[in-house]
Amino acid sequence: MNPLLQLKNVRKDIGKKTIIHDLSLEVFPGEVFGFLGPNGAGKTTTIRMIVGLMGITSGEVLINGISIQKDFEKAIQHVGAIVENPEMYKFLTGYQNLLHYARMAKGVTKERIDEVVKLVGLEKRIHDKVKTYSLGMRQRLGLAQALLHRPSLLILDEPTNGLDPAGIREIRDYLRKLAKEEGLGIIVSSHLLSEMEMMCDRFAIIQHGRLVGIESVQELSKQAQKVLLTVEPVEQALNVIKNIYPHM
Repeated sequence: MNPLLQLKNVRKDIGKKTIIHDLSLEVFPGEVFGFLGPNGAGKTTTIRMIVGLMGITSGEVLINGISIQKDFEKAIQHVGAIVENPEMYKFLTGYQNLLHYARMAKGVTKERIDEVVKLVGLEKRIHDKVKTYSLGMRQRLGLAQALLHRPSLLILDEPTNGLDPAGIREIRDYLRKLAKEEGLGIIVSSHLLSEMEMMCDRFAIIQHGRLVGIESVQELSKQAQKVLLTVEPVEQALNVIKNIYPHM
């Protein structure tokens, strides 16, 4: 299977300081791939370079085998992205927002708008004004917008930021559904390991602009260790456990 995205020794300098150090990785169709790291690790900078919002000092970014440095327009047509909070016209309905963006893209039909609305589960509220939407619904509308032109690669910078637990679960479920059912490659960033484990198939750990490693969630699950404790006296330990878990 050919990768949708390839980063080859990508470096970013600002002034005399290197903030991204020779980053190399690949993302494949049908997987959710995460960038994990604390604030300031270089996640957003890397995403900005991938989508062309920031220049690359050296190295290469390939999308569907096309270099963004050599043919940006052709490469980027395969990408849908939300790098910051999606911009919406709050006084318009969700549908009117999508119609507005569709007019700026080539070949987006009303049938495609209906299709993406169904994909993100907004059928019941799509004709309500965006100002009445919850943050989670706005995120889903942003997803719909990013999917209008049928991208093969979807890039989302911290998509669960500011959401309540129910909203986080919603976004997580929709992203996994898009990856598996639509065959999209999806990149998400987060500073939370727990979120990466529940959302992603693999994730890259980034620290101080360097790639620490790439982990497979499936392999991490296999490597989960059991801890055997020896206690004395046993009766006293059992009483402590029963006090904590009375229904055992």
